[in-house]
Amino acid sequence: MERLVTFKVLGQEYPLYTDAPEKDVQEILSLVKMQLENVGQASQHVLPANKIGILTSLNIASKYVKMKREYEEYKQRVEEKIILLSEKIEKNC
Repeated sequence: MERLVTFKVLGQEYPLYTDAPEKDVQEILSLVKMQLENVGQASQHVLPANKIGILTSLNIASKYVKMKREYEEYKQRVEEKIILLSEKIEKNC
């Protein structure tokens, strides 16, 4: 069941409607806060919150794309191994 979760980041409150389990919500919020803080600390100038948000979104999206690519490569390797194992099993039967 979807519920409203309010969280505070960079001095502002944000509403989030989600049906994710509480543990997942806390992990998501923690990750976002950590990423926002990292971007904020890495910038040499004080950036407006919206720019920090955009940079954080780009960082998270970059990590997502990398993980998606790594997963696809992993899946391909596993499929190739399954084919090899199936061929070996057929030869030995």
